[in-house]
Amino acid sequence: MTSTDRPTGSTTAKGPAGAAPQALPPTAAAGVTQASIVKKTAPKTDYKPSDVSPQRRVQRRYSVRLWSVRHSRALEWFYARFADLFLLLHPLWKGIGYGRVEAPVKFVEKRVKGFMFDCRMCGQCVLSSTGMSCPMNCPKQLRNGPCGGVRANGNCEVEPDMPCVWVKAWEGSRNMVKGDAILAVQKPVDQSLRETSAWLRVTARAAAQREKASEPA
Repeated sequence: MTSTDRPTGSTTAKGPAGAAPQALPPTAAAGVTQASIVKKTAPKTDYKPSDVSPQRRVQRRYSVRLWSVRHSRALEWFYARFADLFLLLHPLWKGIGYGRVEAPVKFVEKRVKGFMFDCRMCGQCVLSSTGMSCPMNCPKQLRNGPCGGVRANGNCEVEPDMPCVWVKAWEGSRNMVKGDAILAVQKPVDQSLRETSAWLRVTARAAAQREKASEPA
């Protein structure tokens, strides 16, 4: 092929010659996260997400959630008594039907745990194993310890103003009688259980185990 037979458009390793270079976010400077840079360079619109991270978390300042971590030992004791009470009511739940009591129990559970722990109603609560710090508050929703991006001050990599959920979980677990439960490996979240009652699920499971243990060998 001669030079006259070559296509008029030439290409390079970076793409077609003459093509406009793609605009990339600037490199993160010291103390500035890549997430904040992407947010600043994103197109501006009139739409403002509500009741989602990070707006809602910034408003609440995590005060109640951090209080729960500081008082994890007292909450551990209370939750144990509460679980015993719910287990005593198992014949009532069973008689009415767990499916029928789900809605009112979930209504109360969502508001109580939402206020105390910023609960996301995953339906698989592990607060007793994570120092009363809900792992679903982690922007990455990590269930088995922190990521590698925890800041030197103990704050989150994604949300710099928020204390790392797992740093607080470890602090809370050190105050609890069964604090070593934080070392147990948690299963991945079953998304089909989202927006269901963990209280009722734990009660039904405990009742089944009790009935199985009482059966003759």
